[in-house]
Order: sequence, then C-alpha cells, then structure tokens
Amino acid sequence: MGELESLRVFLAVAEHRSFNGAARQLGTTPASVTRAVAALEERLGVQLLLRTTRQVSLTSAGAVYAARVAPLVHGIAEAASETMEAQGITSGLIRVSAPMSLGLKLLPAVLSQFATLFPQTHVALTLSDRFVDIVEDDYDLAIRISGPPSDKSTIWRKVCRVPRTLVAAPAYLAQRGAPEQPEDLTGFSCLSYSQDAGIETWELSKGASRRSHRAEGGFSANNGDFLARLVMNGEGIALLPRFIVEDDLGTGRLVEVLPEWTAPEIWLTLYYPPYAQLPLRVAAFSDFFEHYVKDTRPL
Repeated sequence: MGELESLRVFLAVAEHRSFNGAARQLGTTPASVTRAVAALEERLGVQLLLRTTRQVSLTSAGAVYAARVAPLVHGIAEAASETMEAQGITSGLIRVSAPMSLGLKLLPAVLSQFATLFPQTHVALTLSDRFVDIVEDDYDLAIRISGPPSDKSTIWRKVCRVPRTLVAAPAYLAQRGAPEQPEDLTGFSCLSYSQDAGIETWELSKGASRRSHRAEGGFSANNGDFLARLVMNGEGIALLPRFIVEDDLGTGRLVEVLPEWTAPEIWLTLYYPPYAQLPLRVAAFSDFFEHYVKDTRPL
C-alpha cells in the first residue's frame, strides 16, 4: 500500500474512531486497515492510535499528525478530481443529503442508473428529515422538499412542484363523517408534520377563498411515511406529499379529504454550497436526477 493510501486509511480510522467503521467507508477489510495503520506507525516510529476493546482514539502525536496531513490528502484528492474533470471525466465523491421518504421511494433507482453511467463517481447518501446545513455539514448538495430558501448563502435549483393532499382512512371518515369545508376540520384529529414537535398550520385555498387551520391532533412527527401509517391506523387526517400516499390512495386504504381545497406550493429542490462553479460530478448528478424525476418518475 502506498504512502497516500496509508494516510487515507489512517484518517478514516481517526474520523470513525473504529477500524471497522474505516473499513466500511473504504470498502476493505478491518484486517487490511489494521495492517495499513501498523505499517504507517512503524515507518514513523510513533504510536498514532490507542486501541482498547471498546474504542480507538488518537494519541497526542496522532492528533497532531492527523491535523497536518488531512488538508494535504484532501488537496491531493481535489487536484486529481479537478484534473479529471478538466478532461471531461466525471469522478470522485459526491456527498448528498436527502429526506427519508423521498430517498427510500426514489433514490435507489436513481443511484443504480447513475452508477451505470458514471462508474467512477461514488455517491455517499445520508437520509434524514433534519434540515441540514450543507456548508457546515460538508455536503456537495442537498435534495429538499420545501418552500423558498431562507438561507441566502446557498444556491438552489427548482426541480418540480410537489403536490400535497389531505388524506384519511375510509373507516375513520365513516365513523366521524367527512368534513365538507375547512371549518369542519375543527372536530377532527389533525396530525402535524413538524421538525420541532410544533403544531402545523394548514393554509388552504379554493379559488379566491382562503382558510387557515391549526392541525391540533394527538400526534406530530417529522416524517411523512410515519404520519401516513398513523392515518391508515385511523388516528386522523394529515396533509402529505402525494408521492407518499399515491399507492394507498390507489388501493383505497386512504381517501382524499376536501379535494377541491389546495395547500401552498412546495417544490422539490436541489441546494448547493456557494460554489463559484458546480463541480462536474455534482452537475452530472443534478442533471441526471432532474431528468429522472421529470421524465421517468414524476412526483
């Protein structure tokens, strides 16, 4: 193993505090990682890591060494990627953040097809309904479903509208009766989609008419699939992106509520750090994702 590769292995162990974690990241075995670190320590004549049965930690010398070599290793990787991109070769690592429900339903097919077209590009995907800071958390792009951005330092790109609909289980409505106007929702359990356990306000419109309703039910959650399951269990009504509930609407497990009333527009968007110019690998993934959503799997 070359010097540069040994440094990459050592930095991966330092990041994960684990030989197993480093092996998973690098696509190799824990034994290979252990050998690489031992060989590096032997060449330097310094112990870089403390190993116990529970964890791996940096020695003081290891911490100083990691701080010095990390920018160098990162710089070499970036230089190689930029050189290949200058020749039109798409390669390197793309760190992507995406919401859980969209990721599970859409991204397996996207990533499989993208890998076929761009085999030298590695996508590291994180699924989370948390609203990540793409600059602070070091992502190359984030896929989001939201309204306009509040963070003016990021670059954003609209992909498509994401329709939403109010849904309930047929048995729930059969027991309680179906609301005919937004004002009727007051008598129903309305489930909130919320990042912070707060109460969601539904802004509904039909033509020139506007109504607001606070979704004060027994539950709130930050994941649409989870709320859809609660709705199917007869726990109330929820306002959800249609792509989450379209199969259940098709089979009749769920039905639309107040179908003539619509919620404010939200968008599927791509967010980027403040690049002067998109790296080729990020631009390639963005274009492929947008074409897939628009042409193959519309939301």
